[in-house]
Amino acid sequence: MEERKKILNLLGLATKAGRIASGEFLTEKTIKDGSACLVIVSEEASENTKKMFVNMCTYRKVPIYVFGKKDELGHAMGKEFRASLAVLDPGFSKALVKQMKLNGGNEYEG
Repeated sequence: MEERKKILNLLGLATKAGRIASGEFLTEKTIKDGSACLVIVSEEASENTKKMFVNMCTYRKVPIYVFGKKDELGHAMGKEFRASLAVLDPGFSKALVKQMKLNGGNEYEG
């Protein structure tokens, strides 16, 4: 449970630093323009959404993780529900991936 908190806190810090793009449209845009360093999709996102992001991220070699509930992700960023987000900073991405691995999370393959 502690690792989950660390991940959500990191997301909050990255948001405050302006290094997060959230929501389906912005997440997709940052993957396509090459600014996304890491993509996180909610566990509650539809299979179609997960599949779409996995395909995009695989093609562009962006790591993608499935983590958290929509309200958890949204709350961490001071917003409503969020099903997807992109981290735009290599430092935050590295820290988040490290926490995800400690938390037993694996890169999502679809």
